[in-house]
Amino acid sequence: MAHLPYADLAHPEAAPLVERIVAERGSVLHLYQMLLHSPPLAEGWLGFLTNVRQRLQLAGGLRELVIMRIAHLNGAPYEAQQHAPIAIQEGLSPAQLAALADWRAAAALFSPLQQAALALADTMTREIQVPRVQIEALRALLGEREVVELVGTIAAYNMVSRFLEALDIHADDARPETAP
Repeated sequence: MAHLPYADLAHPEAAPLVERIVAERGSVLHLYQMLLHSPPLAEGWLGFLTNVRQRLQLAGGLRELVIMRIAHLNGAPYEAQQHAPIAIQEGLSPAQLAALADWRAAAALFSPLQQAALALADTMTREIQVPRVQIEALRALLGEREVVELVGTIAAYNMVSRFLEALDIHADDARPETAP
């Protein structure tokens, strides 16, 4: 159960943003219901992560691969549950997802680009500082824009998993049903 109660979706300050979230995402997920304790934070989060998920040139499969690895590394089951179906839809295989816990032992399941992206996710999540050689290897495979987008995606989803885990948010948490 989450460390804080979920926000009231019918609160007048939250209502316009609830409508936008439902329009863009189909429903108000647990994450957004917690964020709605602070409508300005929720609004910024929604805009930023919508751009990361829907408006970058970075391939969706690569995006979802690093998101799933970050969820594993940070022990964030909510993030993994939300993104596993998206990862499959973006072309990742169930075998690839199952291998993420020890992806280096199953490296044959991943392309050289995927391996480089997973290594970057590991480095950024565990060590923070990234050696130039890692960035240069990715730059040769992707180009500068997509390297920046990959780094931004990894940074963004580390933020997501840390928020989720700090507040102990889970998909099966009971919450008030005051809106869609």
